[in-house]
Amino acid sequence: MLLRVSRAGLLAGVFFACAPFGAAMLQSPPAQAQDALRPVVGKPLQKAQALAKAGKFPAAMEQIDIAERARDKTANESFVIDEMRASVAQQSGDFKSAIGADDVLLKSGRVPAAEQQRLLMAEASSYYQMRDYAGTIAAIDRYHKAGGASPALETLLIQCYYLQKDYVRAAAVQNAQIQAELKARQTPPEAQLQLLANCQLQSRDTSGLDHTMTLLVTYYPKPEYWAQLMQGLRANPNVPDRLQFDIDRLRLDVGLLTSTQDFMDMAEMAVQDGLPNQGLAVMNKGYATGALGRDAQAPREARLKALVDKTVAEKKASIATDEASARSQPNGNALLAVGYSYVDLGQYPKGIAVMKEAIAKGGLLNPEDAQLHLGLAEMAAGDKAAAGSTLQGVSGTDGAADIAQLWLLRMKA
Repeated sequence: MLLRVSRAGLLAGVFFACAPFGAAMLQSPPAQAQDALRPVVGKPLQKAQALAKAGKFPAAMEQIDIAERARDKTANESFVIDEMRASVAQQSGDFKSAIGADDVLLKSGRVPAAEQQRLLMAEASSYYQMRDYAGTIAAIDRYHKAGGASPALETLLIQCYYLQKDYVRAAAVQNAQIQAELKARQTPPEAQLQLLANCQLQSRDTSGLDHTMTLLVTYYPKPEYWAQLMQGLRANPNVPDRLQFDIDRLRLDVGLLTSTQDFMDMAEMAVQDGLPNQGLAVMNKGYATGALGRDAQAPREARLKALVDKTVAEKKASIATDEASARSQPNGNALLAVGYSYVDLGQYPKGIAVMKEAIAKGGLLNPEDAQLHLGLAEMAAGDKAAAGSTLQGVSGTDGAADIAQLWLLRMKA
Protein backbone atom coordinates (compact mmCIF):
# COMPACT_ATOMS: atom_id res chain seq x y z
CA MET A 1 0.00 0.00 0.00
CA LEU A 2 1.08 3.58 -0.62
CA LEU A 3 0.22 4.96 2.79
CA ARG A 4 2.26 7.50 4.72
CA VAL A 5 1.78 7.65 8.44
CA SER A 6 1.88 10.73 10.64
CA ARG A 7 5.12 10.77 12.66
CA ALA A 8 3.70 12.76 15.56
CA GLY A 9 0.55 10.70 15.74
CA LEU A 10 2.38 7.41 15.85
CA LEU A 11 4.96 8.49 18.39
CA ALA A 12 2.20 9.76 20.64
CA GLY A 13 0.48 6.39 20.54
CA VAL A 14 3.42 4.14 21.30
CA PHE A 15 3.33 2.29 24.59
CA PHE A 16 6.86 1.34 25.57
CA ALA A 17 7.40 -0.31 28.94
CA CYS A 18 10.95 -0.62 30.20
CA ALA A 19 10.23 -2.02 33.64
CA PRO A 20 12.49 -4.88 34.76
CA PHE A 21 11.10 -8.27 33.91
CA GLY A 22 13.39 -10.26 36.13
CA ALA A 23 12.66 -9.02 39.65
CA ALA A 24 10.00 -11.58 40.48
CA MET A 25 11.41 -14.54 38.63
CA LEU A 26 15.01 -14.30 39.78
CA GLN A 27 14.58 -14.36 43.52
CA SER A 28 14.33 -18.12 43.90
CA PRO A 29 16.59 -19.59 46.57
CA PRO A 30 19.77 -21.38 45.56
CA ALA A 31 19.54 -24.95 44.39
CA GLN A 32 20.00 -27.54 47.09
CA ALA A 33 23.52 -28.85 47.35
CA GLN A 34 24.04 -32.46 46.38
CA ASP A 35 26.75 -32.82 49.04
CA ALA A 36 26.48 -31.84 52.71
CA LEU A 37 28.01 -28.54 53.74
CA ARG A 38 30.33 -28.33 56.68
CA PRO A 39 29.01 -26.20 59.57
CA VAL A 40 31.73 -23.61 58.95
CA VAL A 41 30.11 -22.97 55.57
CA GLY A 42 26.50 -24.03 56.12
CA LYS A 43 25.77 -21.99 59.27
CA PRO A 44 26.73 -18.55 57.86
CA LEU A 45 24.85 -19.37 54.66
CA GLN A 46 21.73 -20.23 56.65
CA LYS A 47 22.04 -16.89 58.44
CA ALA A 48 22.56 -15.15 55.08
CA GLN A 49 19.41 -16.71 53.70
CA ALA A 50 17.35 -15.59 56.70
CA LEU A 51 18.80 -12.07 56.56
CA ALA A 52 18.10 -11.79 52.82
CA LYS A 53 14.53 -12.92 53.39
CA ALA A 54 14.19 -10.08 55.91
CA GLY A 55 15.60 -7.61 53.38
CA LYS A 56 18.86 -7.14 55.29
CA PHE A 57 21.12 -7.59 52.28
CA PRO A 58 24.40 -6.04 53.53
CA ALA A 59 24.27 -8.25 56.62
CA ALA A 60 23.49 -11.24 54.41
CA MET A 61 26.54 -10.48 52.26
CA GLU A 62 28.70 -10.32 55.41
CA GLN A 63 27.63 -13.85 56.31
CA ILE A 64 28.37 -15.02 52.76
CA ASP A 65 31.85 -13.49 53.04
CA ILE A 66 32.34 -15.41 56.32
CA ALA A 67 31.47 -18.63 54.51
CA GLU A 68 33.82 -17.65 51.68
CA ARG A 69 36.75 -17.33 54.12
CA ALA A 70 36.41 -20.93 55.30
CA ARG A 71 39.51 -22.97 54.54
CA ASP A 72 39.74 -26.03 52.34
CA LYS A 73 36.33 -25.54 50.75
CA THR A 74 35.08 -28.29 48.52
CA ALA A 75 33.99 -27.53 44.96
CA ASN A 76 30.39 -27.98 46.06
CA GLU A 77 30.79 -25.54 48.96
CA SER A 78 32.30 -22.90 46.67
CA PHE A 79 29.46 -23.45 44.21
CA VAL A 80 26.75 -22.99 46.86
CA ILE A 81 28.48 -19.86 48.19
CA ASP A 82 28.60 -18.34 44.69
CA GLU A 83 24.99 -19.28 44.09
CA MET A 84 23.91 -17.61 47.32
CA ARG A 85 26.01 -14.53 46.48
CA ALA A 86 24.36 -14.25 43.05
CA SER A 87 20.88 -14.56 44.53
CA VAL A 88 21.41 -11.98 47.28
CA ALA A 89 23.20 -9.55 44.96
CA GLN A 90 20.35 -9.76 42.45
CA GLN A 91 17.71 -9.16 45.11
CA SER A 92 19.62 -6.26 46.66
CA GLY A 93 20.16 -4.47 43.36
CA ASP A 94 23.93 -5.02 43.30
CA PHE A 95 23.75 -6.07 39.69
CA LYS A 96 27.47 -5.90 38.98
CA SER A 97 28.19 -8.38 41.77
CA ALA A 98 25.29 -10.54 40.61
CA ILE A 99 26.75 -10.75 37.11
CA GLY A 100 30.18 -11.65 38.47
CA ALA A 101 28.74 -14.41 40.66
CA ASP A 102 26.61 -15.73 37.80
CA ASP A 103 29.68 -15.91 35.55
CA VAL A 104 31.54 -17.93 38.18
CA LEU A 105 28.63 -20.35 38.37
CA LEU A 106 28.39 -20.67 34.59
CA LYS A 107 32.09 -21.44 34.32
CA SER A 108 31.98 -24.02 37.12
CA GLY A 109 30.79 -26.86 34.93
CA ARG A 110 28.30 -27.85 37.63
CA VAL A 111 25.24 -26.02 36.24
CA PRO A 112 22.71 -28.09 34.23
CA ALA A 113 21.34 -26.69 30.96
CA ALA A 114 18.04 -25.45 32.37
CA GLU A 115 19.82 -23.67 35.22
CA GLN A 116 22.28 -22.11 32.75
CA GLN A 117 19.33 -20.53 30.97
CA ARG A 118 18.00 -19.17 34.27
CA LEU A 119 21.39 -17.68 35.14
CA LEU A 120 21.72 -16.09 31.71
CA MET A 121 18.25 -14.60 32.10
CA ALA A 122 19.42 -13.19 35.44
CA GLU A 123 22.52 -11.74 33.80
CA ALA A 124 20.46 -10.15 31.05
CA SER A 125 18.19 -8.56 33.64
CA SER A 126 21.16 -7.31 35.66
CA TYR A 127 22.81 -5.72 32.64
CA TYR A 128 19.49 -4.12 31.73
CA GLN A 129 19.07 -2.67 35.22
CA MET A 130 22.52 -1.10 34.84
CA ARG A 131 21.40 0.30 31.46
CA ASP A 132 24.20 -1.66 29.83
CA TYR A 133 22.19 -2.54 26.75
CA ALA A 134 25.11 -4.01 24.83
CA GLY A 135 25.77 -6.33 27.78
CA THR A 136 22.09 -7.26 27.88
CA ILE A 137 22.11 -8.13 24.18
CA ALA A 138 25.25 -10.26 24.62
CA ALA A 139 23.70 -12.12 27.56
CA ILE A 140 20.52 -12.78 25.58
CA ASP A 141 22.62 -14.06 22.67
CA ARG A 142 24.31 -16.53 25.05
CA TYR A 143 20.87 -17.46 26.37
CA HIS A 144 19.67 -18.24 22.84
CA LYS A 145 22.77 -20.34 22.18
CA ALA A 146 21.98 -22.26 25.38
CA GLY A 147 18.60 -23.16 23.91
CA GLY A 148 16.47 -20.52 25.65
CA ALA A 149 13.30 -19.14 24.09
CA SER A 150 11.62 -16.86 26.62
CA PRO A 151 9.11 -14.34 25.16
CA ALA A 152 9.98 -12.00 28.04
CA LEU A 153 13.62 -12.03 27.01
CA GLU A 154 12.66 -11.37 23.38
CA THR A 155 10.80 -8.29 24.58
CA LEU A 156 13.87 -7.20 26.55
CA LEU A 157 16.03 -7.69 23.45
CA ILE A 158 13.70 -5.50 21.39
CA GLN A 159 13.80 -2.80 24.06
CA CYS A 160 17.60 -2.86 24.13
CA TYR A 161 17.88 -2.46 20.37
CA TYR A 162 15.31 0.33 20.53
CA LEU A 163 17.11 2.17 23.32
CA GLN A 164 20.34 1.90 21.34
CA LYS A 165 18.43 3.41 18.40
CA ASP A 166 19.08 0.28 16.36
CA TYR A 167 15.57 0.44 14.94
CA VAL A 168 16.20 -2.00 12.10
CA ARG A 169 17.20 -4.84 14.44
CA ALA A 170 14.45 -3.94 16.92
CA ALA A 171 11.90 -4.10 14.11
CA ALA A 172 13.27 -7.43 12.85
CA VAL A 173 12.94 -9.11 16.26
CA GLN A 174 9.54 -7.56 16.95
CA ASN A 175 8.24 -8.52 13.51
CA ALA A 176 9.39 -12.11 13.98
CA GLN A 177 7.52 -12.24 17.29
CA ILE A 178 4.36 -10.86 15.67
CA GLN A 179 4.56 -13.20 12.67
CA ALA A 180 4.88 -16.19 15.01
CA GLU A 181 1.75 -15.04 16.84
CA LEU A 182 -0.16 -14.62 13.59
CA LYS A 183 0.97 -18.05 12.42
CA ALA A 184 -0.37 -19.49 15.68
CA ARG A 185 -3.68 -17.67 15.02
CA GLN A 186 -3.10 -15.37 17.97
CA THR A 187 -3.90 -11.66 18.02
CA PRO A 188 -0.67 -9.66 18.35
CA PRO A 189 -0.68 -7.38 21.40
CA GLU A 190 -1.34 -3.76 20.51
CA ALA A 191 1.87 -2.62 22.22
CA GLN A 192 3.93 -4.91 19.98
CA LEU A 193 2.34 -3.51 16.83
CA GLN A 194 2.81 0.04 18.07
CA LEU A 195 6.47 -0.55 18.82
CA LEU A 196 7.04 -2.21 15.44
CA ALA A 197 5.34 0.70 13.68
CA ASN A 198 7.48 3.19 15.58
CA CYS A 199 10.69 1.34 14.69
CA GLN A 200 9.65 1.25 11.04
CA LEU A 201 8.84 4.95 11.16
CA GLN A 202 12.24 5.74 12.67
CA SER A 203 14.04 3.59 10.08
CA ARG A 204 11.89 4.95 7.22
CA ASP A 205 10.64 1.51 6.26
CA THR A 206 7.55 2.81 4.45
CA SER A 207 6.28 -0.51 3.09
CA GLY A 208 6.74 -2.25 6.43
CA LEU A 209 5.01 0.62 8.22
CA ASP A 210 2.05 0.45 5.85
CA HIS A 211 1.62 -3.23 6.63
CA THR A 212 1.91 -2.73 10.38
CA MET A 213 -0.59 0.13 10.42
CA THR A 214 -2.98 -2.08 8.47
CA LEU A 215 -2.57 -4.75 11.15
CA LEU A 216 -3.30 -2.13 13.81
CA VAL A 217 -6.57 -1.05 12.19
CA THR A 218 -7.42 -4.72 11.57
CA TYR A 219 -7.07 -5.82 15.18
CA TYR A 220 -7.44 -2.50 17.00
CA PRO A 221 -9.64 -0.27 14.78
CA LYS A 222 -9.25 2.86 16.84
CA PRO A 223 -10.00 6.26 15.28
CA GLU A 224 -6.43 7.45 15.87
CA TYR A 225 -4.99 4.62 13.75
CA TRP A 226 -7.49 5.28 10.99
CA ALA A 227 -6.65 8.98 11.24
CA GLN A 228 -2.97 8.23 10.66
CA LEU A 229 -3.79 6.11 7.62
CA MET A 230 -6.13 8.75 6.22
CA GLN A 231 -3.61 11.51 6.78
CA GLY A 232 -1.01 9.45 5.00
CA LEU A 233 -3.29 8.88 2.03
CA ARG A 234 -4.23 12.54 1.76
CA ALA A 235 -0.58 13.62 1.90
CA ASN A 236 0.68 10.98 -0.51
CA PRO A 237 1.83 12.69 -3.74
CA ASN A 238 1.09 9.50 -5.68
CA VAL A 239 -2.64 9.79 -4.90
CA PRO A 240 -4.36 12.09 -7.45
CA ASP A 241 -6.83 14.80 -6.55
CA ARG A 242 -9.67 12.86 -8.18
CA LEU A 243 -9.51 10.33 -5.31
CA GLN A 244 -9.67 12.87 -2.49
CA PHE A 245 -13.45 12.56 -2.28
CA ASP A 246 -13.10 8.78 -1.92
CA ILE A 247 -10.63 9.31 0.91
CA ASP A 248 -13.06 11.68 2.60
CA ARG A 249 -15.80 9.06 2.32
CA LEU A 250 -13.58 6.75 4.33
CA ARG A 251 -12.93 9.51 6.84
CA LEU A 252 -16.67 10.12 7.16
CA ASP A 253 -17.36 6.41 7.65
CA VAL A 254 -14.68 6.10 10.35
CA GLY A 255 -15.92 9.21 12.14
CA LEU A 256 -12.98 11.47 11.33
CA LEU A 257 -14.97 14.17 9.56
CA THR A 258 -15.73 16.59 12.38
CA SER A 259 -15.05 20.23 11.50
CA THR A 260 -17.33 22.63 9.68
CA GLN A 261 -14.78 23.01 6.90
CA ASP A 262 -14.50 19.22 6.53
CA PHE A 263 -18.23 18.90 5.86
CA MET A 264 -18.33 21.92 3.55
CA ASP A 265 -15.35 20.74 1.51
CA MET A 266 -16.71 17.23 1.13
CA ALA A 267 -20.16 18.44 0.09
CA GLU A 268 -18.60 20.69 -2.55
CA MET A 269 -16.42 17.85 -3.85
CA ALA A 270 -19.46 15.59 -4.11
CA VAL A 271 -21.24 18.14 -6.31
CA GLN A 272 -18.12 18.61 -8.45
CA ASP A 273 -17.81 14.83 -8.88
CA GLY A 274 -21.41 14.57 -10.08
CA LEU A 275 -22.69 12.99 -6.87
CA PRO A 276 -24.90 15.73 -5.41
CA ASN A 277 -27.04 13.33 -3.41
CA GLN A 278 -23.95 12.21 -1.50
CA GLY A 279 -23.19 15.88 -0.94
CA LEU A 280 -26.68 16.30 0.46
CA ALA A 281 -26.15 13.32 2.80
CA VAL A 282 -22.88 14.84 3.99
CA MET A 283 -24.53 18.17 4.74
CA ASN A 284 -27.44 16.52 6.52
CA LYS A 285 -24.97 14.66 8.72
CA GLY A 286 -23.10 17.89 9.36
CA TYR A 287 -26.30 19.55 10.55
CA ALA A 288 -27.22 16.51 12.64
CA THR A 289 -23.86 16.47 14.43
CA GLY A 290 -23.81 20.22 15.00
CA ALA A 291 -20.85 20.84 12.71
CA LEU A 292 -23.07 22.96 10.46
CA GLY A 293 -25.67 25.63 11.14
CA ARG A 294 -24.40 26.70 14.56
CA ASP A 295 -22.15 29.74 14.01
CA ALA A 296 -21.63 32.85 11.92
CA GLN A 297 -21.02 30.65 8.86
CA ALA A 298 -24.59 29.33 8.98
CA PRO A 299 -25.85 31.58 6.13
CA ARG A 300 -23.00 30.42 3.86
CA GLU A 301 -23.72 26.82 4.77
CA ALA A 302 -27.42 27.34 4.03
CA ARG A 303 -26.54 28.71 0.58
CA LEU A 304 -24.44 25.64 -0.15
CA LYS A 305 -27.26 23.41 1.06
CA ALA A 306 -29.67 25.17 -1.32
CA LEU A 307 -27.21 24.69 -4.19
CA VAL A 308 -26.86 21.00 -3.39
CA ASP A 309 -30.64 20.56 -3.22
CA LYS A 310 -30.99 22.29 -6.59
CA THR A 311 -28.26 20.13 -8.14
CA VAL A 312 -29.91 16.93 -6.89
CA ALA A 313 -33.20 17.98 -8.48
CA GLU A 314 -31.46 18.82 -11.75
CA LYS A 315 -29.64 15.48 -11.77
CA LYS A 316 -32.89 13.59 -11.27
CA ALA A 317 -34.48 15.52 -14.14
CA SER A 318 -31.60 15.04 -16.57
CA ILE A 319 -30.33 11.54 -15.85
CA ALA A 320 -32.41 9.75 -18.48
CA THR A 321 -31.22 12.18 -21.15
CA ASP A 322 -27.66 11.86 -19.83
CA GLU A 323 -27.88 8.09 -20.17
CA ALA A 324 -29.06 8.26 -23.77
CA SER A 325 -26.25 10.65 -24.63
CA ALA A 326 -23.66 8.50 -22.87
CA ARG A 327 -24.67 5.41 -24.81
CA SER A 328 -23.77 7.18 -28.04
CA GLN A 329 -20.20 7.78 -26.90
CA PRO A 330 -17.38 5.58 -28.26
CA ASN A 331 -16.09 4.69 -24.76
CA GLY A 332 -17.59 3.94 -21.37
CA ASN A 333 -16.51 7.06 -19.46
CA ALA A 334 -19.75 9.03 -19.70
CA LEU A 335 -21.86 5.91 -19.18
CA LEU A 336 -19.88 5.05 -16.05
CA ALA A 337 -20.63 8.49 -14.63
CA VAL A 338 -24.33 8.03 -15.39
CA GLY A 339 -24.37 4.64 -13.68
CA TYR A 340 -22.69 6.09 -10.62
CA SER A 341 -25.26 8.91 -10.63
CA TYR A 342 -28.07 6.34 -10.56
CA VAL A 343 -26.38 4.75 -7.54
CA ASP A 344 -26.01 8.19 -5.95
CA LEU A 345 -29.75 8.71 -6.35
CA GLY A 346 -30.50 5.38 -4.68
CA GLN A 347 -31.33 3.41 -7.84
CA TYR A 348 -28.83 0.68 -7.02
CA PRO A 349 -29.76 -2.21 -9.36
CA LYS A 350 -30.00 0.05 -12.41
CA GLY A 351 -26.91 2.03 -11.51
CA ILE A 352 -24.76 -1.06 -10.91
CA ALA A 353 -25.95 -2.60 -14.18
CA VAL A 354 -25.07 0.57 -16.11
CA MET A 355 -21.65 0.77 -14.43
CA LYS A 356 -20.87 -2.82 -15.39
CA GLU A 357 -21.98 -2.07 -18.95
CA ALA A 358 -19.66 0.95 -19.05
CA ILE A 359 -16.71 -1.07 -17.77
CA ALA A 360 -17.36 -3.74 -20.39
CA LYS A 361 -17.57 -1.06 -23.09
CA GLY A 362 -13.99 -0.07 -22.27
CA GLY A 363 -11.84 2.90 -23.12
CA LEU A 364 -11.98 4.15 -19.54
CA LEU A 365 -9.58 6.86 -18.44
CA ASN A 366 -9.17 5.32 -14.98
CA PRO A 367 -10.26 1.66 -15.00
CA GLU A 368 -9.11 1.04 -11.42
CA ASP A 369 -11.24 3.95 -10.21
CA ALA A 370 -14.16 2.35 -12.02
CA GLN A 371 -13.65 -0.95 -10.19
CA LEU A 372 -13.34 0.90 -6.88
CA HIS A 373 -16.56 2.81 -7.45
CA LEU A 374 -18.38 -0.32 -8.61
CA GLY A 375 -17.35 -2.03 -5.37
CA LEU A 376 -18.56 0.94 -3.35
CA ALA A 377 -21.85 0.90 -5.28
CA GLU A 378 -22.33 -2.79 -4.50
CA MET A 379 -21.52 -2.09 -0.86
CA ALA A 380 -24.08 0.74 -0.77
CA ALA A 381 -26.63 -1.67 -2.25
CA GLY A 382 -25.98 -4.09 0.61
CA ASP A 383 -24.31 -6.78 -1.52
CA LYS A 384 -21.21 -7.30 0.63
CA ALA A 385 -20.15 -10.48 -1.15
CA ALA A 386 -20.06 -8.79 -4.56
CA ALA A 387 -18.48 -5.66 -3.09
CA GLY A 388 -15.75 -7.67 -1.40
CA SER A 389 -14.92 -9.52 -4.61
CA THR A 390 -14.86 -6.32 -6.67
CA LEU A 391 -12.79 -4.33 -4.19
CA GLN A 392 -10.33 -7.20 -3.81
CA GLY A 393 -9.67 -6.99 -7.54
CA VAL A 394 -8.71 -3.30 -7.56
CA SER A 395 -5.02 -2.90 -8.39
CA GLY A 396 -2.62 -0.15 -9.42
CA THR A 397 -0.28 2.16 -7.55
CA ASP A 398 -2.08 5.51 -7.55
CA GLY A 399 -4.22 5.01 -4.45
CA ALA A 400 -7.36 3.27 -5.72
CA ALA A 401 -6.11 -0.12 -4.50
CA ASP A 402 -5.20 1.36 -1.10
CA ILE A 403 -8.67 2.82 -0.69
CA ALA A 404 -10.24 -0.48 -1.76
CA GLN A 405 -8.22 -2.42 0.83
CA LEU A 406 -9.22 -0.03 3.58
CA TRP A 407 -12.88 -0.39 2.64
CA LEU A 408 -12.45 -4.15 2.87
CA LEU A 409 -11.21 -3.67 6.43
CA ARG A 410 -14.19 -1.45 7.20
CA MET A 411 -16.54 -4.12 5.88
CA LYS A 412 -15.05 -6.61 8.34
CA ALA A 413 -15.33 -4.24 11.32
